[in-house]
Amino acid sequence: MTLSKGSYPEMMVQALQKGNGVVDTSMMINQVKSGDIRAISRLISMVESGDLEAGAILENLGPSTGQTETIGITGYPGVGKSTLVDRLAAAYRAEGKKVGILAIDTSSPLTGGAILGDRIRMQSHSLDEEVYIRSLATRGHRGGLSQATSSAIRVLEAAGYDVVLIETVGVGQEEGEITTVAQTVVAVVAPGLGDEVQAMKAGLLEVAHLVVVNKADREGADTTIRDLQNWVSQVVATVALRGEGIGSVKEAIAAHQQQIRAASHANV
Repeated sequence: MTLSKGSYPEMMVQALQKGNGVVDTSMMINQVKSGDIRAISRLISMVESGDLEAGAILENLGPSTGQTETIGITGYPGVGKSTLVDRLAAAYRAEGKKVGILAIDTSSPLTGGAILGDRIRMQSHSLDEEVYIRSLATRGHRGGLSQATSSAIRVLEAAGYDVVLIETVGVGQEEGEITTVAQTVVAVVAPGLGDEVQAMKAGLLEVAHLVVVNKADREGADTTIRDLQNWVSQVVATVALRGEGIGSVKEAIAAHQQQIRAASHANV
């Protein structure tokens, strides 16, 4: 890696002070690219805290390769987003893929940090070195994401992750922001939501590439599925807690990712 003399990144490389030691930026970049978990976590923490040094490091991670699949999982609280993410991660790992999970959590009113609820629910992957789970605090940012989400995705991409799953806080008028960072957007609903599904039709369902009706073993699931099929072309039923339908979700995601690649090649 070559930095132009006197440039902003080069000056940052020469003298970065963090905590009780000097950050060797070139070393951190190399460590991130080699998949070092501590370096990945530290860089994302720097991004979250708004350190100017992080911008210099991100700038020198190199151009995006476009090889990482970014999948957004969004929906109202209680529909089983975390369980779906957990099961999808397991399915991708079964294929030997390296998986990153960014779980956007509401912020603690005391510290401003993530409450870590989603991370706690995904402990089944805690011993797998090929799965990286990170909770990102919203810190008051509206839109269902953290301001650091895009940069965190960039870090994981540079670290060689094949798939990055982004779970949003919930759904609201501004939660469509997930479409700006995820190639494929999966909206998760559950039977019995009623008014919430109606509200989603006017917003997120118009941009979602796939809708998952989770908890499809509940009464009213068939009605919910039929109703949604009038709005979106891809509706998949799951019972994520039992792992049912996960393969179909993954196939639908893969089909959309293939469409993205085909469109990209056609535009070259």
